[in-house]
Amino acid sequence: MAKNDLIGGALWDAYSKKVSERMDNPTHLGVLTQKDADAKNAKLIVADYGAESCGDAVRLYWLVDENDVIIDAKFKSFGCGTAIASSDMMVELCLNKKVQDAVKITNIDVEKALRDEPNTPAVPGQKMHCSVMAYDVIKKAAGLYLGKNAEDFEDEIIVCECARVSLSTIKEVIKLNDLKSVEEITQYTKAGAFCKSCVRPGGHEKREYYLVDILADVRAEMDAAALKEKADNAAILAFKDMTTVQKVKLIDKTIDENIRPMLMMDGGDMEILDIKDTSDGFTDVYIRYMGACNGCASAATGTLFAIENVLQERIDSNIRVMPI
Repeated sequence: MAKNDLIGGALWDAYSKKVSERMDNPTHLGVLTQKDADAKNAKLIVADYGAESCGDAVRLYWLVDENDVIIDAKFKSFGCGTAIASSDMMVELCLNKKVQDAVKITNIDVEKALRDEPNTPAVPGQKMHCSVMAYDVIKKAAGLYLGKNAEDFEDEIIVCECARVSLSTIKEVIKLNDLKSVEEITQYTKAGAFCKSCVRPGGHEKREYYLVDILADVRAEMDAAALKEKADNAAILAFKDMTTVQKVKLIDKTIDENIRPMLMMDGGDMEILDIKDTSDGFTDVYIRYMGACNGCASAATGTLFAIENVLQERIDSNIRVMPI
């Protein structure tokens, strides 16, 4: 077997059976006309959307009744097989929904509906833009029906079109989890996991925001905030000179702002049991893990080091954390 045959086979295996079936036999391919609308006492909506990055285009037809329900829908697609499969599934998800609900369908909904197995992507990463096109034409159709611009349905700045991850979400996740690499951003949010054009300049599609720049900006903000907080704390009273009650309050405040949200995202939590100053100049903070953190394998390694590192950076370098 030739090398190209092996490569082709591997690529073919990256598509789900549902995608392959809808490529060859789309269920909702077709056209709806004003005559069809009149026969069902419905309003005809025809929306077009084209993707500049690949040249694909899709036309969506809706028949909407007096209750805003999409009672029939068809599509025409000018593009690759994945665009046909994604458009076909998009139409199926729209049917019998109110327009106001159909506009909530995302490209991720379309892609997940095409999966054979819940945790196995339906298409290769570089083909995720096809489901984005299906998502965008829904917004266009809803805008035509409701008398709005398609952009009115987008409340956030979207950085990763493939996974529909917003700028505010990426910034929040970086701060909450103290992320330090683009790979970690992808792990937590899926941004950059597919076509990768949002990771850094030079991808197949030019973007306004890139993960490398967002990470650098947020890390700079975090470092500046940490320095200010440390300076503010030092100006008030040196940690070593605080009373035990003052130390507990400061540590608890730092945990609430920088650590607890991270733990609670995974169903866990923690509490301070005691604080003791040692003869060799250290302050030992005794904690107890709660919820999912209790008994977690990383509670004595990664999570513990992260907690200790935050307290050392933001309060005092001689703090040690002791889980009980």
